[in-house]
Amino acid sequence: MVLEKLGSSLRGTLDKIGKALFVDKKLINELIKDIQKALIEADVNIQLVLDLSENIRKRMIEEEIPSTVTKRDYLVKVVYEELISLMGKEEKTLEIKKKPTKLMLVGLFGSGKTTTAGKLASYYKTRGHRVAVMQTDTWRPAAYEQLEQLAKKIGVDFFGVKNEKNPEKIYNAFKDKLKKYDLVIVDTAGRDALSGELVKEIESLAKIVEPDERFLVISSDIGQTAQIQAEQFHKSCHITGVIATKMDGTAKAGGALTACAATGTPLIFIGVGEKIKDLEQFRPKNFVGRLLGMGDLTALLEKTEEAISAEDAEDMGKRLLKGEFNLIDLYEQMSALKKMGPLSKVMDMIPGMSKMKLPEGVLDSQEGQLKKWKFIMDSMTQEELEDPSLMNNQRVERIAEGSGRGSAEIRQLIKQYKKSKKMMKMFKGGNTNNKKLQQMMKQFSK
Repeated sequence: MVLEKLGSSLRGTLDKIGKALFVDKKLINELIKDIQKALIEADVNIQLVLDLSENIRKRMIEEEIPSTVTKRDYLVKVVYEELISLMGKEEKTLEIKKKPTKLMLVGLFGSGKTTTAGKLASYYKTRGHRVAVMQTDTWRPAAYEQLEQLAKKIGVDFFGVKNEKNPEKIYNAFKDKLKKYDLVIVDTAGRDALSGELVKEIESLAKIVEPDERFLVISSDIGQTAQIQAEQFHKSCHITGVIATKMDGTAKAGGALTACAATGTPLIFIGVGEKIKDLEQFRPKNFVGRLLGMGDLTALLEKTEEAISAEDAEDMGKRLLKGEFNLIDLYEQMSALKKMGPLSKVMDMIPGMSKMKLPEGVLDSQEGQLKKWKFIMDSMTQEELEDPSLMNNQRVERIAEGSGRGSAEIRQLIKQYKKSKKMMKMFKGGNTNNKKLQQMMKQFSK
């Protein structure tokens, strides 16, 4: 998970509130200290942390708590709202209003602009838009080939002129072909630092491109230095938004997140992994909800929609909740889950699931199991997939030979299938006992 340590610390703080008998000044001060420590360890600017602390303290003293809400619940609400404010309050989206909508990406060397151009192209293509990418980076030798390969992989059109040294000539060579696209993403050159030369190049190209949006792509591993970059680019190039990359692999991501918010430059997307699908729209409320273990249903639904059609999801959902699904349904579930990404990331988006203290490696073992089960199911007949109760020793041995797996693994699959049915029945009618679910998930790793 992004900012896993921060999320774990904040969830621990909320647990303290839940266990406390009374919410008094002493408890509030203890909680503020815990929050301060967690945020500073995540490289959040100290002044921002102090401002947040004072806001929490002041609100709990001055605000009138509604009679229908306990002081404990109101404190959780205040912490939640102040963290959202720290992360940028309102979300901003890239609106595709005209054809073509032009987006120009700017940033320094190593920030991940070209990879981000590919991720954005994939993001909007899967949402039904016709997308093209253009390479105008004439400085980095491999920039042309990298974006061309990404475009082929994603299935979007690519524009660029290899070995051309003038980015304006590259754009002019293709500008008449861009009218048929909903979105055109223009990848520009970077430098080791924001120099007068880079600013001049970006501004000169922008006059010709006339972009609707200019997004600064910034690497989260630079921490609070992101604020300086955002301020400099905003002043020189008039950026309209920020995309923070490498959010999954650095403890400094908190600095990049909050520093951008402090400049008044909105974060639009965050890069949460190396794969082409690892790009999420940044929604402060949902992001903080995930940190606090409240889940992110919006992001989960988006990933689900990419992996499975709405009709199939509705039909499968009805059968799952009745506990009436077969191995074919389980197979389809597995395929959809694989498309949605690592199970650990999916679990973080489900409200309450990130709070479940599962043994280390449980989700990783499930990830490995899915690959084995796919081979096994491919060796089963349609009749066996539809009615697993038919399975006997003779069938198990035949499937084992056909799949190249051991007979014990086939029996394990049938066992897990039965556990899945049992788990789905637990969800029916809102029966989501946390302890029982934890026990069930632990069994899945055995």
